[in-house]
Amino acid sequence: MQEQKLERGLKNRHVQLIAIGGAIGTGLFLGAGKSIHLAGPSILFAYLITGIICFLIMRALGELLLSNLNYHSFVDFVRDYLGDMAAFITGWTYWFCWISIAMADLTAVGLYTQYWFPSVPQWMPGLIALVILLCMNLATVKLFGEMEFWFALIKVIAIVTLIVVGVFMIIKGFSTNSGPASFTNLWGHGGMLPNGMNGFILSFQMVVFAFVGIELVGLTAGETKDPEKVIPKAINSIPIRVLIFYIGALIVIMSVYPWNSIIPTESPFVQVFVAVGIAAAAGIVNFVVLTSAASACNSAIFSTSRMVYSLAKDKNASVKLAKLNQRKVPSNALFFSAAVILAAVILNYVMPEGVFTLITSISTVCFIFIWGITVVSHLKYRKTRPELAKVNKFKLPLYPFSNYLILTFLAFVLVVLALAEDTRVALFVTPVWFIMLIAVYKTRKANGKQAEQSEEEEEMLG
Repeated sequence: MQEQKLERGLKNRHVQLIAIGGAIGTGLFLGAGKSIHLAGPSILFAYLITGIICFLIMRALGELLLSNLNYHSFVDFVRDYLGDMAAFITGWTYWFCWISIAMADLTAVGLYTQYWFPSVPQWMPGLIALVILLCMNLATVKLFGEMEFWFALIKVIAIVTLIVVGVFMIIKGFSTNSGPASFTNLWGHGGMLPNGMNGFILSFQMVVFAFVGIELVGLTAGETKDPEKVIPKAINSIPIRVLIFYIGALIVIMSVYPWNSIIPTESPFVQVFVAVGIAAAAGIVNFVVLTSAASACNSAIFSTSRMVYSLAKDKNASVKLAKLNQRKVPSNALFFSAAVILAAVILNYVMPEGVFTLITSISTVCFIFIWGITVVSHLKYRKTRPELAKVNKFKLPLYPFSNYLILTFLAFVLVVLALAEDTRVALFVTPVWFIMLIAVYKTRKANGKQAEQSEEEEEMLG
């Protein structure tokens, strides 16, 4: 029987836009106001530093994936370099990361829809979105790529429009209720560090969360046509995307409005569009963040199903979850992940808000673990397989300095999470997740050995 393989149906334009979508989070549209209020103009440096680190993480990931084209996800190279238990923990942790993101974004879909239809129950739009996205993911991987292409394109158009409108306002010296639009607003209201180092350091919590999902492009490797060309191109374009979409947009926003005039509870995008006289600004931005949430949920359904498929192939999940349908899509894995996501939406509907915040905080800590394990795997690969590294055309720059720089930064972010009261609890709860996974792995392994011994005894008796 021929081995079932995922279809390589993602084209270059799909992967490029998936990379852009992964680098533009909902946090930029809604969370930018809070982060600007916290750090002032120094938020630009926080995004720049985090962007550089994420680029280096992606270069390490890209080098690992292209060292062996049979790798389809993190699990594959983690198993090769760090062992079966590390692969089991990494796979299920990444699955949990995206399950919690789907939980957050389906809830967001409901809330954003209520902007236009306040009488619609909050859970209903999320349920409808989940069913539609599941059906489209079941079709072909190419259709997933098409959805992400258009979702990401909407985000790109919104940001480019903001930058163009903002630059026009600055050139014309357009006056707002906070004074004239000018680049001098960046340093004219208390300098670049108006809230000192404390505000700057605390802003990294939200900035890092804005980059969560950037590694998704690495998960598309197994379904990408010509990965040796497409993946390096997508990863190498990350710096320019960070400069344009994050730093460019924030420079324009804080030039049009001084940082201390931006309302932290509102989207700064809305404020800029309202200032230029676009009455429907709030509705436009609401549409953009709605598609952004749908895009994140679409990515969650895709990534969780592929991770479960990979785990099942390695017998770290039920082998039934490794089955592909006629369109070479892991349908059982998709149904399994969608069912868990649905349960998460129901739980979020009935549970207090504090539990929801806790789960997303735990997810952030788990993403830091995923990034860290990728970098550690890269270190092991370079040390144990120098012959592969020698012929690899897509190397991580400045190895091993880059590896240790990334790990130091990730440790710093964990310290920042410990400083904030609402995220500190996650640092105590997350170890429970890892302890549970270790216990499950060891139990499965012990049961597996017992089953093997029973089979051997039966053969001897027979």
